[in-house]
Amino acid sequence: MIKKKIKKKNNIIEFPSKLSSVEKEIEAIVFAAAEPLDIETISNKISKKIDVEKVLMKLQTEYSSRGINLVCISKKWSFRTSPHLSKLMIQEKTVEKKLSKAAIETLAIIVYHQPVTRAEIEEIRGVAFGTNTLEILMELNWVKPGGRKDVPGRPIQYKTTDDFLSHFNLQKLSDLPTVDELGAAGLIDSTNIDNAVFGTGKFYKEKQEEKKENIYSNIDEMLSSTLDTEDKK
Repeated sequence: MIKKKIKKKNNIIEFPSKLSSVEKEIEAIVFAAAEPLDIETISNKISKKIDVEKVLMKLQTEYSSRGINLVCISKKWSFRTSPHLSKLMIQEKTVEKKLSKAAIETLAIIVYHQPVTRAEIEEIRGVAFGTNTLEILMELNWVKPGGRKDVPGRPIQYKTTDDFLSHFNLQKLSDLPTVDELGAAGLIDSTNIDNAVFGTGKFYKEKQEEKKENIYSNIDEMLSSTLDTEDKK
């Protein structure tokens, strides 16, 4: 009994075979291109005249079952990862971007004047909103809508979130530097600022609560000292 030898195929990917030199040129041109190419562009780059579209169709068939496919979109050709393998190509990467000057100014205004409307922010800044300035702050979840102002048109008001406090390591809004502190640090000119209108509703509410606590603690101390004096008598 004669035994036939079985040839084992290796696992090496075999690229399209039996290509002429000009067909290889077309393959290389499309592969190396930074962007999809139309037939005219490819024709101008090869060494001799040939039916470029016919060659591209041949290559498209050859690559149809491989990890990369030759595709034609809007009459332009390019190599793309096979749709079945697209998940393998996904790479998540964190990109740090600095806030624009407009976004920083807008955030500062909302922080110290909240709740505040878009029109009020523009009035304080002296310029109209840029593209996506407020949206960027909302995407970071540092700012959110805070109801509507009770005026004609009922515009949306904006305020800071708990994520804002967490990011800047603040327990509450009253931990923010005051007008005097900002002035002392040389960050603002506090001589022309009215303290009565500088700041947030929440900020002053917290300050008022602190004052009440101080008053109550003073009353407790006064009562305690009075009782001690009466006991000694």
